[in-house]
Amino acid sequence: MSRAFVKESSGEEDDVPERAISGHRNLVTPRGLAQIDAHLKRLESELSAARHRHELPLASQCQRDLRYWSARRTSAEVVRLLTPTGTVRFGSSVELTLANGRLQRWSLVGEDEADPGEGLISYVSPMAQRLLGAHVGDEIDTGHGQAVIEKVY
Repeated sequence: MSRAFVKESSGEEDDVPERAISGHRNLVTPRGLAQIDAHLKRLESELSAARHRHELPLASQCQRDLRYWSARRTSAEVVRLLTPTGTVRFGSSVELTLANGRLQRWSLVGEDEADPGEGLISYVSPMAQRLLGAHVGDEIDTGHGQAVIEKVY
């Protein structure tokens, strides 16, 4: 086989599949940008340690993750949180009363910041799409029933 068709390797590429990068705009809050920077710093340290210990599979994974987070850092569009207007938008926090009377709080954040267990949902999620542009007093379909927006902050 011709050398033109042989992949040169540094010895660290063990077929670790690339992480998929969303096609949506990479909107982030200032907190989200700090999280990306923290991921990059941690991964650089882990990569250095993995190389030092000759742990090639771990080094490959760190390199892959560094490519992902570097791309996310480059494409990040920081959205500064403005004074609340009563309209749900990126960066807003929303308090809803669900049909069962329970209160639910969500904050609309970037895709990489999302952590539903902590009340942080991606602005491209179905729930966030139902909330964007809504106002206090509006009733929305949560996918599991109706809810009323009590507060936007």
